[in-house]
Amino acid sequence: MSTGTSTAAGLLLGFALDRAFGDPRRRHPVAGFGTAASKLEAITYADRRSAGVLHEAIAVGAVAGLGVLLRRGGIAATALATWTVLGGHTLARTGRAMADRLEAGDLAGARALLPSLCGRDPDVLDADGLARAALESVAENTSDAAVAPLWWGSVAGVPGLLAYRAINTLDAMIGYRNERYLRFGWAAARVDDLANLIPARITGLLTAALAPLIGGRPADALRAWRRDAVKHPSPNAGVAEAAMAGALGVRLGGRTQYRYGTELRPTLGDGPAPGISDLRRAVLISEGVQVAAVLGAALWAAVGLCPLGARINR
Repeated sequence: MSTGTSTAAGLLLGFALDRAFGDPRRRHPVAGFGTAASKLEAITYADRRSAGVLHEAIAVGAVAGLGVLLRRGGIAATALATWTVLGGHTLARTGRAMADRLEAGDLAGARALLPSLCGRDPDVLDADGLARAALESVAENTSDAAVAPLWWGSVAGVPGLLAYRAINTLDAMIGYRNERYLRFGWAAARVDDLANLIPARITGLLTAALAPLIGGRPADALRAWRRDAVKHPSPNAGVAEAAMAGALGVRLGGRTQYRYGTELRPTLGDGPAPGISDLRRAVLISEGVQVAAVLGAALWAAVGLCPLGARINR
């Protein structure tokens, strides 16, 4: 079996494991990486960009090196790595659970669930605010938790899968513009932006193509993407969220409250603010995008379109 075929089979099997079991419930490797990265930060931290670059290089380099060693495990190694780094099933399940709690009028339960989706302050949000926050998180994390790792797995095998998740985790840990991380976290944020540049646009295209699944129009998704994504502070989240807003026919953005303060996000899409039914539709299209992404990634790997993956997996 060729390297590309082995990678394709591993991606499909790992995706199936994520569908069947969701995230590993105990001793999740990503949580272990986060603990190790925190300990490393205690050594490397300084209020300088150069210190952040060193921190990023050590943490991501170590994980990528581990991936190079593990890649010899063939299909099994790729499948386990894919399962470890994917979060698409858990994302969809949590989105549906949020919709269920909001529909039942359980605001306390919905607020307790929100931190598992995003970092906004749930205590200040009403039902509409919770629905919008959950929907925007589903849109953004369809790319971060599913499409991006599958893309990097298809082009770089096990090292690509593990390195991407390390990059994305470091951004979530230190990629903030606050007093502590403005300079130290700069490299983590910029590397994450680069790593998600292509996957976010794949997500936007797939969201537009699958808009008819939820009664939307591809043209509306593409129009919202072209017009509104550039206004978003993130070059990648703006693409995924604007395309989703256009596909659903809703308006995203506006006042966004985090525990550290309030941001006024740009408006994405046209139409009314999203409701519970729109959150359910967003979850449905997210799952469709994830299936399309794994099929595309497997095909890309199998036909050997990327020489990077072939070189890394030798």
